[in-house]
Amino acid sequence: MTSKERMAAAMNHEIPDRVPVMCQLSLGHYFLNCSYRPSRIWFDSETFALAITGLQKRYNFDGVLINLPGRPNDWEKYLASEEKQGSSEKLIWKNGYETFVPKDDNSHTFLPGKIPLPRASFENTDPKNPSSFITPGYIWSTYHMPELWGFDPKSDLTDPASYPASFTNTLKAVKKHAGEIAIHSEVFSPFTHLLELFGYQEALMGMMIYPDLCRELLEYFTRIAIAEVNVYAAEGGIDAILVSSAFAGAGFISRSDYQQFVMPYEEMVYREIKRHGLFSYVHTCGSIGDRLDLMAEMSVDGIDTLDPPPLGTVHLDEAKEKFGKRFFLKGNLDSINELLNSDDKTFEDAVTGRIKTGKPGSGYILSTACSVSPYVKPERLKRLAELSVKYGSY
Repeated sequence: MTSKERMAAAMNHEIPDRVPVMCQLSLGHYFLNCSYRPSRIWFDSETFALAITGLQKRYNFDGVLINLPGRPNDWEKYLASEEKQGSSEKLIWKNGYETFVPKDDNSHTFLPGKIPLPRASFENTDPKNPSSFITPGYIWSTYHMPELWGFDPKSDLTDPASYPASFTNTLKAVKKHAGEIAIHSEVFSPFTHLLELFGYQEALMGMMIYPDLCRELLEYFTRIAIAEVNVYAAEGGIDAILVSSAFAGAGFISRSDYQQFVMPYEEMVYREIKRHGLFSYVHTCGSIGDRLDLMAEMSVDGIDTLDPPPLGTVHLDEAKEKFGKRFFLKGNLDSINELLNSDDKTFEDAVTGRIKTGKPGSGYILSTACSVSPYVKPERLKRLAELSVKYGSY
């Protein structure tokens, strides 16, 4: 089987030749383990694609996740200057913004003088007028930075036609370099958009003080997520779309709030993904054991992370027994305690245990629960596929 076929079989609950392996790598892991400058991995689509596919080949993963949007090919012309600051990089843009890129973590962009980018406020937000609340601190700007290279931040983000061709530049480049592997793209859940718009503390307070306004905004963000699904689907070449809903676990919101502020809106995104004949899965960190049953009520095909104790509340054997026929399951390996800080025996016991638990009946992808920690040794990640070949064959 090719990697692409192996992943498709597992996601479709068909029997592959062995348990597939695909971890989401943190950006810091790319920075530390590729020969490219971190700023170029972050901002240059071709470089990011080479980093993604290069480590996929090095670790023998069966697929890759494109978790940054594409950038314009001429993005460097918008730079005013750049310099090294210790082990980090500082990029100053012609509009005055400053981006700091550490050697082992995500980049962060600020107004001049390292002033945080502004967020929206509930008091001044009119859900019928996006220009009243789309600010530079909002996730569209944080990850896409339209102000840096001339894209109009007032564009109608609910319209797929408004997205520049550069939005899929990374996907285009990955398809060029990948070969016969699974390619997954990512959109952010409406709930994540809400948190990013106001800041996490303010958004959580706003759900209590302005619940109706939050629902109107979530409907708008749902249309944005659906538009992005359509852009990726039109480009083609992908097998699945991950809905990043990292903060919808019990550490942030209750079951009741999950039912009100997450489920109705994510459900529309999953249905749109399914309409294009693609697999959908959701990435929610931390404690989700109390809401797997709620996830099962939606149209999503798979669950990502499945953080085990002490990071979360999911035991793979229980999830497999209760929901293994409903979802494909991806994850459950503790990147810190079982990959980064463990001895070799503890590491291998953890991996082989997940393989033996997840393997029966297919529907399991061997992976870390959340992103691979930046400092996990490459040798351990290579070992995942070796152990899958040894213990995960059908």
